Amino acid sequence: MEKVRIAGVPEHFNLPWHMAIEEGAFEDRGIDLQWTQVPEGTGKMCQMLEDRETDLAIILTEGIIKSIVAGNPVKIVQEYIASPLLWGIHVGANSKHQTLSELKNTKTAISRFGSGSHLMAYVNAQKEGWDTDSLQFEVIDNLDGAVKALMDGTADYFMWEHFTTKPLVDTGSFRRLGDCPTPWPCFVVAATDDFIKKNPVTLNHILDTINTYTSEFKQIPSIDRTLANRYGLKLEDIREWLSLTQWSQEQLSIEAVENVQRTLNHLKLIDSPLTINKILK
Repeated sequence: MEKVRIAGVPEHFNLPWHMAIEEGAFEDRGIDLQWTQVPEGTGKMCQMLEDRETDLAIILTEGIIKSIVAGNPVKIVQEYIASPLLWGIHVGANSKHQTLSELKNTKTAISRFGSGSHLMAYVNAQKEGWDTDSLQFEVIDNLDGAVKALMDGTADYFMWEHFTTKPLVDTGSFRRLGDCPTPWPCFVVAATDDFIKKNPVTLNHILDTINTYTSEFKQIPSIDRTLANRYGLKLEDIREWLSLTQWSQEQLSIEAVENVQRTLNHLKLIDSPLTINKILK
């Protein structure tokens, strides 16, 4: 049995991986796929890949591309979610801010620098016509840290996946002032260059297996109830999320890579874009 380490966020997007692991689909191919939950998100997973603490990661497209451009020896081996990620823009329950425009020149909570919450703050600021050079950040590590920061006023707003934070909106911890969808497919599968070079057959087996699960995922009987129960989300919210979400079994397109690099370059988050073969396997 070949041991392979994989990392991902503890969110509903990744249920196909857990189902495949729990049902022994990888073991059937001689692979012991060991999953690590990373609630801190993409910035942490980029560091794990760079430090060889994981072989693979299910990771945000913009975050891993920025990390690769910065020198992380990693490549995208496949697109995972072809649809955009819907980032909710949240303030604390007692915040004085009532509209999105009022967040200009305030401080945003981010899980860490290089994370999706960090990069999407720039995308949202650009969309709103704000000066991206004046953005201010408070590092909060994870969702619990964000709740604390918005409650005690050390940060003014926080961007995180709309449906993951919906329970906090429902219970009144957060108020959502708007949403900002990613202008590209949101999640990809990334692997270290070492793993790709040394384990090409194993990598193909892993992708073949997960693609079998994702291609049939929405057709699984009562999958909406399974998701709602497992992730503590309302059934109507899961059904809306499923209607918006499209899994992929293909490589990320060249156009998507160029769009991400062009945006990051325009926002001064990367210097010179890389050639496609430096980013895609």
